Amino acid sequence: MKKGLNSILSFVAVAALSLLMVAFTVPQEKWVVPDKYKSMENEFPGEDEDGIGEELYDQHCKSCHGKEGFGDGTKAKELETPLNDLTSDEVQSQTDGELYYKAIIGRDEMPNFEKKIRDEEERWMVINYLRSLAK
Repeated sequence: MKKGLNSILSFVAVAALSLLMVAFTVPQEKWVVPDKYKSMENEFPGEDEDGIGEELYDQHCKSCHGKEGFGDGTKAKELETPLNDLTSDEVQSQTDGELYYKAIIGRDEMPNFEKKIRDEEERWMVINYLRSLAK
């Protein structure tokens, strides 16, 4: 009886360890952006001339994404989700609407900023600032 219980406990331990190993090696699920955002036009295109986008980035984004957008902020190592380099072609080639969805709506560890950045123009200034990081 004791031998059977030890066998069951050993099996459960191995199964749990296997599941943990798989969980940490499964690639991150692709971020699917709804079509309405993919084709969304930036209502305020251009430069972040008055610095609002940069100020909001510093306030809400820099701690994870880093000062220059490389994904090396002070909180980045605390996250389970790897951060993309915001200056990369992969990020910069996305539409403004895709960036808006990811930066403002968020998912998982990327928070939603709809309540923190209420003004639509200010939201777009963040997107304009993200574009400037690649320069």
